Amino acid sequence: MGMLNQLFGSQEKHLLAGWKSLEEESQIEEILERSNEKPVLVFKHSPSCGISAMVKHQLERNWDFKEEELEVYYLDVIHHRPTSMALASRLGVVHQSPQVLLIYNGKSIFDTSHHMISVGVLHEAIQTILNA
Repeated sequence: MGMLNQLFGSQEKHLLAGWKSLEEESQIEEILERSNEKPVLVFKHSPSCGISAMVKHQLERNWDFKEEELEVYYLDVIHHRPTSMALASRLGVVHQSPQVLLIYNGKSIFDTSHHMISVGVLHEAIQTILNA
């Protein structure tokens, strides 16, 4: 496991500023409530998956959102699988990893996974929300 941590890092050390860790199922309702104030993004990440690590790295490298624009949560799907499955069930989306869920007014209004995840795609999705 030491080599995997060297390659992919631990979740806490590598979260972007302003990202919150989603670990407990009880946080889901809080997140849905928060989404009534501003869009909420949940990034579902598998620290043991190379594709997920690559996507996370690209997000970190290109991240340009301000905290007031978007509330962001990080969900480690390996260590918090029940939470990940509960979130997918609650929002009616298919569980994938890596995956981003964009939540607004208590609903998942956009989700994508794997190589389709990018800061540019997220900007487009958020603009669609704000212009609706």
